[in-house]
Amino acid sequence: MAIFYGGVGLDNARKYQFSWDLLGDLQLGRPNLGVNTRLEIYRLLQFSFRDILEQEVGAEKTDHIFYESGKLAGKHFYEHYIGQIDNYNEFVKSLQILLKEMGIGIMRVEQADLETGKFIITISEDLDCSGLPELDYEICTYDEGFIAALMESFTGKPFVVKEIDCWCTGDRTCRFTANAI
Repeated sequence: MAIFYGGVGLDNARKYQFSWDLLGDLQLGRPNLGVNTRLEIYRLLQFSFRDILEQEVGAEKTDHIFYESGKLAGKHFYEHYIGQIDNYNEFVKSLQILLKEMGIGIMRVEQADLETGKFIITISEDLDCSGLPELDYEICTYDEGFIAALMESFTGKPFVVKEIDCWCTGDRTCRFTANAI
């Protein structure tokens, strides 16, 4: 089916299907500034996207999009940075190191039951919300999807992840339940 914008026909081909190539050659493109930017710029991007998406499709659909985006990112993050690991402790240790070194957050596993697939995971100094004002609701929907994909990638089982504590609800760490389905 063709869609027409301003007299130009576009097919339904995706323009931005995820690929690591979309991240570009950062050494070539940013020889002076490097790979880092300030956190408020990341949040400016995230919350301006959220605002426009909520205006266009509503809060519920926006949360769904952020969750699914987190899942896509988590899947590719696992494949690109972690790879195949069979040992749970090695998986957690690798993930903790990566998340901290990349400035994403400080991860801790509070409870883990490999047999039932039930986990409680915290992320302190979370990239998305640490330091934000209290809002009376959790905001780390992207993180929920990201964690779900990491757990699924490691275990081979689908997961549902839900944030139960957030900086924005008055807690000082984000806490997530992760349950295999």
